[in-house]
Amino acid sequence: MKLTFRWYGLKDSIPLDYIRQIPNMSGVVTAVYDVPVGEVWPIESLQKLKQAAHEKGLEMEVIESIPVHEDIKMGKGNRDLYIANYIENIRRVAQVGVKCVCYNFMPVFDWLRTEMHHLNKDGSNSLSYSYDDFKKIDPHNLHLPGWDESYSQDELQHLLKEYQNISHEDLFNNLVYFLERVIPVCDEVGIKMAIHPDDPPWDIFGLPRIVSNENDLDKMFNAVPSVNNGLTLCTGSFGAGRNNDLVHMAKKYAKAGRIHFLHLRNILWTDDYDSFCEVGHCSKDGSLDMAKIVKALVDNGFDGYVRPDHGRNIFGEDGKPGYGLYDRALGASYINGLFEMAEKNK
Repeated sequence: MKLTFRWYGLKDSIPLDYIRQIPNMSGVVTAVYDVPVGEVWPIESLQKLKQAAHEKGLEMEVIESIPVHEDIKMGKGNRDLYIANYIENIRRVAQVGVKCVCYNFMPVFDWLRTEMHHLNKDGSNSLSYSYDDFKKIDPHNLHLPGWDESYSQDELQHLLKEYQNISHEDLFNNLVYFLERVIPVCDEVGIKMAIHPDDPPWDIFGLPRIVSNENDLDKMFNAVPSVNNGLTLCTGSFGAGRNNDLVHMAKKYAKAGRIHFLHLRNILWTDDYDSFCEVGHCSKDGSLDMAKIVKALVDNGFDGYVRPDHGRNIFGEDGKPGYGLYDRALGASYINGLFEMAEKNK
């Protein structure tokens, strides 16, 4: 496996000098963040990111993400223009040596939590989702943690209204339409597309979710069979869906060669509904057996990119929620141990 670390570019508060000190760290996962969704990324921006990483001995082989414009998801008449721009971005990232692109097809919200600084028993804080708190949210007057600056109230309401007549099948068909045009280019230039699961993996505010479980994945892979049409196996996102068998899914999709990127994190289910909080990476800290998941991956041939996903804020760090340095560095070290043991015991 290749261990990587999310890096938000030259303005990230965590410098590359720190990232490269994490044991076994091969590279960064990044993107161009200053270009509006749907537009073409300047090749100069990609080259600048790659140069910065290479100067510190780090690769830049994974992009997370090239966002998919909402008009593509909704199947609007101008989607072909945005798909053409997306294809150009695929060609440009391939030109600078990128091998894998993580993306998602979630309407409006590509993640949702109800608290950004949930206080854990150990004194750390982390992202969490409370079913009871979610029920209190007025969809007509949305003020969501972490999203207040992403859309204006008018923009949010307009988007939600536009999605009212879009069914799960409509959204799936729009995904297939997108992939049927993008994947042949990926086959040509050697890019693996790795769709990120819904986070959390259920419908929210009446918006359909279509990448939430094993059946959803099988449907997508059958519709667009190329092996470059693959998956970001995010254990925390799939794990929030309590009917998802992560060990089985890891085994199945690793064996099929469909897992191109791996987000490893643990969560703790906190009640009988859909509530959960994000915890340390270790199996004993949460509800997911991380050791069994990694063993299933290794035993079935996974050798792709891995990154420690959301961490807690620990040691007094006041970092970007989910993306501080310390706990993700600890998570990376734990991941190193899991993979080394699994690989030596194949």
